[in-house]
Amino acid sequence: MLAASDPGLVEGLLLLSYPLHPPKRREEMRTAHFPSLRTPVLFVHGTSDGFGTIAEMEEALKLIPTRKDALGRSLQDFVASNFLAPDVVRGRIAAVGVARRTGTWLADTGHAERVGAEIAGIARGLLQVLQDDRVAALLEQVVLRPMLARPWAPSGGRLLEHIVAEGAHHKLVDIVAAEVQAWLERHEDVVTALVRDRAPAWTPAWVDERVSRRAYLEMLRWASDVRNDPRHRVRLALDDVLVGFAKDLQSDPIMQERAMELQQRILDNPGSRDAVEALWTTIRGVLEEATRDESSDLRRRMVAGIASFGARLAADAELQRTIDGYVQDAAGHLVTSYRDEVATVISETIQRWDGEEASRRIELLAGRDLQFIRINGTVVGGLVGILIYALTVLAG
Repeated sequence: MLAASDPGLVEGLLLLSYPLHPPKRREEMRTAHFPSLRTPVLFVHGTSDGFGTIAEMEEALKLIPTRKDALGRSLQDFVASNFLAPDVVRGRIAAVGVARRTGTWLADTGHAERVGAEIAGIARGLLQVLQDDRVAALLEQVVLRPMLARPWAPSGGRLLEHIVAEGAHHKLVDIVAAEVQAWLERHEDVVTALVRDRAPAWTPAWVDERVSRRAYLEMLRWASDVRNDPRHRVRLALDDVLVGFAKDLQSDPIMQERAMELQQRILDNPGSRDAVEALWTTIRGVLEEATRDESSDLRRRMVAGIASFGARLAADAELQRTIDGYVQDAAGHLVTSYRDEVATVISETIQRWDGEEASRRIELLAGRDLQFIRINGTVVGGLVGILIYALTVLAG
């Protein structure tokens, strides 16, 4: 046990009739320290021994690592301690300048396009793997139902009041007014026909024609005024309606109750699930097409963003230090946590070799040095032998 705990204590061990266990108590084997032995051991054992049979001794000897296994473990410990040390890895990453090199590489348009293509391919693969019904169910349970289960009337009222106060809705009103005016300009016949169809039967046709024409022009002028006059009465009236609606949503219990009833009806409606699935299917199709088409706006924006980030990373020393610090921390954590598992590859690989194969591989690796040692030993030994012989002859 002392030799197992301190391999340098002795050069070798000679064990005569080693007691593997007390007589007739085979369950109390004294072999727990065998796997830790690094010292050469010679066991001498009798064929009839109450402290252990030959078969038990042979089985126990398998626990002691061979010189080959010891070499593998030594190499494993050496690599783990000297090459996979956190300080060594951190220093190497700092010397390489990962962030600067990455930024320089990404700043190249060709490289940015390559990275963009890889990201697009991964995203497209994920989209194709996802099943529409499961995604729809997930969106319904995780997004739609929790969102509609809470009262949104007060929050929506505050948002609407802020929008009206900032005039953020005016652009939308301008668009609607412009579309109404454009529709009227394109469909004069439709408007005049509607007016004529509702005219009394006793009025002359020419009167209906003039009235319908006049009504159409007034409607067109009204639409133009609404579009061009920011202070038009219709616009101001719309603002008053929206402000009143926003205040009701925030403070009127009846309005808030109606809003909750509407949310509940949406949740209870069987078509809400179909609507979510249809929306997801549309979004997925658009994303798949955008990731597949190299000229799509999404791909072009992604490539431009990657190249822009690379250029900034290559030029910004502070950003480089920040990212290098993150990379060093991550590498240090990985090395600290998994270096033993990584270095185990060495000992496991050598353990799979048989003795002859291990000798052959080591011979190939250090062949020239071994040959030099052999030749040098032969020559020096021969010269020493000749010298000794000559001295013997002279002395005799």
